[in-house]
Amino acid sequence: MIEKSITIQLSGGLEARPVAMLVQVASQHESSIYIEAEGKKVNAKSIMGMMSLALGIGETVKVIADGDDEKMALNDIEDYLSGKNSSAD
Repeated sequence: MIEKSITIQLSGGLEARPVAMLVQVASQHESSIYIEAEGKKVNAKSIMGMMSLALGIGETVKVIADGDDEKMALNDIEDYLSGKNSSAD
């Protein structure tokens, strides 16, 4: 299991479309991936869970990945949240 704090740098934060994209990125990996913010921990592969966090630009979250491809999963999530691989930004 690995974890990393990441600051959201998507211009609109994580609203409906960016959340759907994030869930797609997470779902490409076999690892369990969780996002933790403000005392809540949700499955990054769950649209409803991610929407419940209502995250905005500049907020910092903890990403936790556990599984065979955890490093790649964490890197892909970090790239998306930092705006490096974002078509929704």
